[in-house]
Amino acid sequence: MSSTSATTLSVLAFLLLFLLTTTTAAAAPIIGLDSFLTQQSRIDPQASNDSFLSLPSSIKKSLSLPTSTPSPSDLSLSLPISLSLHLVGDFPSDTPSHLSSFLSAASATPTHFHLITPFDSHPLSLSHTLHLHVTPSTPSTLASQLSQALSSHLLSTPSSLRSPLLPVPHSSIDQIIQRHFRASNPNPNPSQSNTVHLYLLNLPDPNPNPKPYAYTYSQSGGDSSPAVTKCSGTFFTSSDRYLWIDLRAGPVDYGPAISGDGVIPRGEFHPLAALHSRRPKSDKAFAADLASLVWSAYHAFLAPSLRIPVPFENSLAVQFIHIHGDDNNRDPNGLDWKLIEKSFTVDDGLLLGDQSLSFRNYEINYSECAICSFAIARAVNSYTSRFLFDNYTLIVSEYLDSKRLHQVLSDSGDELRKLAGVAEEDFGRVVPVYVFDLDHTSLLLLDRYHQSVAFKDMVIAVRTRNAQTVSDFSCNGRHVFAQTRELERPIVGSILQSMWGVSPTHLRWSPQHNGTLVDYTWSMGQTPFGPFSEMLTLSFAQKDAARRNVLLTSLNYSVSSAADVLRSVETHGGAKNLLRQRQRAELVQRWNLFKHKMNKAVSALSHLDFEMALFYLRSSDHDLYAIHSIVYHASQEIEASLVCFGDPPFPWAKVSVSAMAFLALSYVYARRDKLFRNKRKQF
Repeated sequence: MSSTSATTLSVLAFLLLFLLTTTTAAAAPIIGLDSFLTQQSRIDPQASNDSFLSLPSSIKKSLSLPTSTPSPSDLSLSLPISLSLHLVGDFPSDTPSHLSSFLSAASATPTHFHLITPFDSHPLSLSHTLHLHVTPSTPSTLASQLSQALSSHLLSTPSSLRSPLLPVPHSSIDQIIQRHFRASNPNPNPSQSNTVHLYLLNLPDPNPNPKPYAYTYSQSGGDSSPAVTKCSGTFFTSSDRYLWIDLRAGPVDYGPAISGDGVIPRGEFHPLAALHSRRPKSDKAFAADLASLVWSAYHAFLAPSLRIPVPFENSLAVQFIHIHGDDNNRDPNGLDWKLIEKSFTVDDGLLLGDQSLSFRNYEINYSECAICSFAIARAVNSYTSRFLFDNYTLIVSEYLDSKRLHQVLSDSGDELRKLAGVAEEDFGRVVPVYVFDLDHTSLLLLDRYHQSVAFKDMVIAVRTRNAQTVSDFSCNGRHVFAQTRELERPIVGSILQSMWGVSPTHLRWSPQHNGTLVDYTWSMGQTPFGPFSEMLTLSFAQKDAARRNVLLTSLNYSVSSAADVLRSVETHGGAKNLLRQRQRAELVQRWNLFKHKMNKAVSALSHLDFEMALFYLRSSDHDLYAIHSIVYHASQEIEASLVCFGDPPFPWAKVSVSAMAFLALSYVYARRDKLFRNKRKQF
């Protein structure tokens, strides 16, 4: 009995040791691989050469383990996105723990990046999760500096006649926060910080009788006038990787004036107004509102959806094609090409690797362009509106159907380029911007509401002699006036969508609704999207999204292509049946190297190191191509053969047994009277 127990224990110990060894070997990092790839990124930053051919034999041997068959489940990738949250001012002591708890529960299920093209919305292969670091509220120099600056400004600002909110320039607060951000950021280039910082401000009341205030974003300053509406808000998104929200500012309301989605209501029902509740909230309820605000900002600025897929191209070109009327009546105001170009080239924050961006200007006289006249005539449509004067009156207005205009311009693109004198150049990606500068005196917008519309292959903008109109939006109780002659901001936003797939700030994908939602919460301040901002510069959110979208498109293609080749292997009967031993060994090595590079690319994306992520994705393309080549050549070597089987032998034994059973049954049936006769009683 003791011998059997000892044998059993020794077997169990051996199995346990084997499992631990196997697990350790499978999970252990490959020694020397990371340093080799880092060296390759310095030698060949564009990843033009196949790094596998230069690998030392020791690393190749390590890549051969484990020898299990590659599976698509190996490419289940998740991107951790870090957010550093600073609580500045007066916050309850348990706010950090509540925030961490709420946001951990919200991010327990990874959310996939989503493509929200109007006709083809689908998730990408990469998911993302929020990693939050909360800095608790403590008495700090930052809070005192902000409170002092805000108090002095409010005391020196006279009350506004047209708004209950005192206007405060956002720069008075942003300059102080920017100094704090740059001082605490170890990176010498603050715009390249590997973490986004969010400052939640809950500053003490600046005086015993506090007045409501909000921040203005207009570079010209000043208050609203009867003909100009200047919207004010409670937050600001910087060009560096930080944003701040003043919880005591407001309350503000903005969005559709009459009906529509995305309105920010005045009062306590929006997280931006968490401190303006008429009834005091518990600490937990207050933290829940803050968590909702942080979660919304995370999706809007750190993990926005993609408008279109954006493949990597070395050369990018924007062609401004200005279609105008009489030269004597041309008005350059509101259409400054240099100002539009400056928005994209101020710090090269939109380009990756060796990408180049160029701008070209061309002109077409509308009177000499029959296609232009036909396009406008084909796209003109009308709608009726009912207005109450002395009685209800129907007014017919015209607008341009952007889809019809796009169809005509697409069909006649070569002829238009010839008219404009566009030279035939070998560009990687070209986005033409057609600007119709019409001599019409009446208002003419695209799809009734837009000055510019983005398509995946072009941008269309239009303006007439009409200088302004009342839009269907309002902010802080006043209708927003749209300056219809000014096209710089709408064109910048449309180019961002067409060239880099950057989604407008007010559009986001909702997994709960399984659809795209309209939310104007963050359409204020430094953004080229939406009717509430006047700033033409780009924030870190647009610049990061432009580069991230290119990498996400490349990564999604690589994962999908790798899954396709693995399905092809399974179709041919599996790797053991399809590949010879040498091919199978190279496939495993290539697959493990490809998987390692994809994980490194995701890690670089997590640290906002877009250049290194691009290197790993480019380098992984060599391995993916080699895997496709191995499977393709192996499938070509498969020979079809027809094996003819001989006729099976005659089943004599079964036939003999069946015949004997039949004869026996026949005999019994024939003799049934004698065998089963009834015995009558004898008297």
